[in-house]
Amino acid sequence: MSIHPTSVVSPQARIGSDVEIGPMCFVGPNVTLGDGCKLHHHAAVEGNTTLGRRCEVFPQAVLGMPPQDIKFGGEKTTLEIGDRNVFREMVTAHPGTANGGGVTRIGSGNLLLVGVHIAHDCHLGDNCVIANYAQFAGHVHVEDNVNMGGHCAVHHFVTVGKHSFIGGMTRVSSDVPPFMVVVAARGSRTEVRMVNGVGLQRSGYSHEDIGSLKEVYMKLFSRRARLSGTGIRERVQAILDTKPLNPHAEYLCEFLMRSFAHGRHGRYLESLRADPVHRASWRLQRPRALTVNIVGQGSVERVAGRDAAANVDTMTLTANPEQGWTFGGWNGSLTSATNPLTILLDADKTVTATFVSNNK
Repeated sequence: MSIHPTSVVSPQARIGSDVEIGPMCFVGPNVTLGDGCKLHHHAAVEGNTTLGRRCEVFPQAVLGMPPQDIKFGGEKTTLEIGDRNVFREMVTAHPGTANGGGVTRIGSGNLLLVGVHIAHDCHLGDNCVIANYAQFAGHVHVEDNVNMGGHCAVHHFVTVGKHSFIGGMTRVSSDVPPFMVVVAARGSRTEVRMVNGVGLQRSGYSHEDIGSLKEVYMKLFSRRARLSGTGIRERVQAILDTKPLNPHAEYLCEFLMRSFAHGRHGRYLESLRADPVHRASWRLQRPRALTVNIVGQGSVERVAGRDAAANVDTMTLTANPEQGWTFGGWNGSLTSATNPLTILLDADKTVTATFVSNNK
């Protein structure tokens, strides 16, 4: 163990073997530094913070200071960091809050570049690369092997799926699908651009697995899919109904359905937050089912939509009679002769389209 004489290291701190602490560092009394950790000059580790083995903390990085949350009341919370993490200059990471479970957790093998901020109650997986000045708001969950470009801003309660790549300067306000490349588009929008093929190859995914994910991408996120008139939730469900399904493709679809069915503002974790404010209106909802029956000879085309004012999904139905038949009207959950017809999906509904033969 090597501690520079100009550093302040509490006698109560737990220091492992072969630890190096450079000039002008500060280590608080409730800190644990695992074997082989290295603190460069002017690094600070405070609070109830644990670093695993062989972590490296560069100048001006500050780990474990109280969270920037006005609800934080000084309760005992922790910052738990795994092995082999690198915190470059000016990285900050804060412990959790009682409102978020009390723990901020950083896995192993991560590289956090200059100026990255990890806020309270975040969970960062393993083997992630977070580029310069990326900012995580509170309660963000990042799965394994994520690569994030510089100056990204991640909204609180967002989940970032494994093996995703987020381009620099991207505003991440909703859950990021696993295995995909997400970039900044026009205005404040983000766009799923492609499968993260290069990252998946480097992680050892087979050509078959990557090909299956590319097929799913084309069915969900391509321009043709977006212009198909079928809602993305229905497109995801159609893929899930296909058997057998590649397990990585299934993981992607289940991830998306979790956000669609249970999330709020595109963020699944919003439905789990502990804040009492407005909780009564945050019911977990499954997609409403619409059953369409046909009497006679014809077909019904469906186009999914959304009534923003009512905050309810909609479905526009268009009855198309076959030659020699005429559309007679709708019956069931509603009665109407209007064609096309838009129905609010505020409950499970059944509609019957009746076609009448011109020979009768």
